[in-house]
Amino acid sequence: MAYPISKLIIPPIYRLWIRKIEGVNNIPHDKAFIVAVNHSSYFDAFLLPIIIVPKINRNMHAWVNAYYWKNQVSKFFLDLWGGIPMHVAKEENAKEKNKASFKLTINYLKDKEPMMIFPEGKRNDGKLLRGYTGIARLALKAKVPVLPCGIIGANKVLPKGKFFPRLARCEVKIGKLMHFDKHYGKKTTKKTLNEITTKIMKEIAELIGQKYNY
Repeated sequence: MAYPISKLIIPPIYRLWIRKIEGVNNIPHDKAFIVAVNHSSYFDAFLLPIIIVPKINRNMHAWVNAYYWKNQVSKFFLDLWGGIPMHVAKEENAKEKNKASFKLTINYLKDKEPMMIFPEGKRNDGKLLRGYTGIARLALKAKVPVLPCGIIGANKVLPKGKFFPRLARCEVKIGKLMHFDKHYGKKTTKKTLNEITTKIMKEIAELIGQKYNY
């Protein structure tokens, strides 16, 4: 994501709706990592970047549904912020397009530029949804740790269907890095991907005070 904007312009505005931030010291400064966070509002999009980017002094990127590139306004900001389009299965050549996006993501991580992923794949209604295994596949392929993060109350700040933030505040909790070194160099199975995804989602659930029972 665009470093100057992430560090200088948006943070003062966003912090008006942040009540508390915990776990900032858990953010690594010298390595690549993947941010895994729950998703209940469009307000989430800049929330972790405005906290992390100033701490690491590097760009940050995010996986975003390719649908949002169809609108020229959102496309402009997504390109500006280094968003990486992920295509749904029903789209033409989605598999090949996602391979290209995956490769681009790996290159960013090699440059120690972190990735942000919403494992649920879409906004929830305040309760965690099942996580997709793409985050586990990326963590193993790139051989980087995952930083679990939890956002509490973003859906009250900017509920679905609303375009302007309400008079509410949210909390951000940053967990400890999760390492999956023992799986490196081994065959990646569906079982392994599911196990890793579940571990990540349970960490997020604990941060926000919920249960993950999928």
